[in-house]
Amino acid sequence: MKNVILHAFNWSYGLIADRAADIARVGYGAVLFPPPLYSDENGPAWWQVYQPKDYRVLRSHLGRKADIVKALQALKQAGVLCYADVVFNHMANESRPDRFHFPGKDLLARYAADSSFAADRLYGDLSQGLFDEHDFHPDRNISDWTDDQEVVDGELSGLPDLALTIAVVQEQIECLQHLVELGFDGFRADAVKHLPIEHVTAVFQSKPVEGKFVFGETLTFDKGQSMEFLLPVLKETRIACYDFPLQQTLKQAFQVGGSLRSLVDPAADRNALPWNRAVTFSVTHDVPNNDGFRGMLLDPQDEYLANAYLLGRDGGVPLIYSDHGESTGSHPEDQGRWQECWNRYEIVQMIGFHNALEGAPQRSLWDDDGFLVFARGDKGIVAINKTAEWVSPTIDTQGLCWGGYRCQIHQHLMQVQGEQFQFSIPPRQAQLWLFQG
Repeated sequence: MKNVILHAFNWSYGLIADRAADIARVGYGAVLFPPPLYSDENGPAWWQVYQPKDYRVLRSHLGRKADIVKALQALKQAGVLCYADVVFNHMANESRPDRFHFPGKDLLARYAADSSFAADRLYGDLSQGLFDEHDFHPDRNISDWTDDQEVVDGELSGLPDLALTIAVVQEQIECLQHLVELGFDGFRADAVKHLPIEHVTAVFQSKPVEGKFVFGETLTFDKGQSMEFLLPVLKETRIACYDFPLQQTLKQAFQVGGSLRSLVDPAADRNALPWNRAVTFSVTHDVPNNDGFRGMLLDPQDEYLANAYLLGRDGGVPLIYSDHGESTGSHPEDQGRWQECWNRYEIVQMIGFHNALEGAPQRSLWDDDGFLVFARGDKGIVAINKTAEWVSPTIDTQGLCWGGYRCQIHQHLMQVQGEQFQFSIPPRQAQLWLFQG
């Protein structure tokens, strides 16, 4: 089963629909939609869709309910699963007297006066409010990020922080139920780090999402934070999570002084999540777009090598981030880095290798500080060289098919014969060899 997720970051729903056939052709198994819940349709900034006004309406600057339905139908016809990015930790930060009432008096009046909202309604009675001040934590920003309770109860930059009330849980479960009925196959849970475990289990393990793929974003920077925030989610819930530990391991391994030996079996040292609970990645949308996270970025060539590792290895659900240059306004050096990345030649070829060997076991053939070679079953060989020199490892061919192999990235051919075989890897390059017969 194809499982690579395309994170269509800040894509309009119309664009997703138009590209559905191409997304399937490339080999993606699923698309992560931008948050569909009602947000400011006049605010083009990417973060607007992460500030919901109302769960019961589907509308944003990226499109309306009809556009979402069209994208869902197009992807399903192409055999691609659809995941919704849902923001349940907070509501929109708005300057109005009733800022802890949602959607608020003025917007309720607009619902009544503007018949177009009926077409964008997901569920519920739009003449009534959704939440009031009883459904929020006290108005106080997080100031101490080492205080677990404050991280859960405090506000993120003034965003009204929802509390674990009966009304909140009921509305969130009902929202998920109707998104499933609309056609979504799974969900990304935003800002899980800021939700109590009881909240995560009550909502994301509720009956409407049984059998759906749910994965959470618990952003961590080091092993200590992973133990504090990420490990409890893995132990006490059934959802998968972004594999931030592996991303940090990749960054360290590819840096000067780092060792690729740490990538042989990173989960064994808790440097990666268990294979069946991990959504793996080299970059997520928060990293380039938030200055506080940009230290997590890999060198561009290291990111290429990391993608080869992630799509070459066994385990986890890989996610590929593709944007439209949202970060270039503040960081011109990002120009072209992730724009149309989803369809870039090397990514397409890596996905093809991943899909061809899905489920094939992994075993090390050669590991060194500067280069790594491992097998995928009996028909795949992954070779990664982070050094500035050519390397020529000699591998044991036991368990590998003898015959022709083609590098899926560079299209070179090689013949594997004999009990031992030597081949060469260029400097700062990766090879994904697939048996041709």
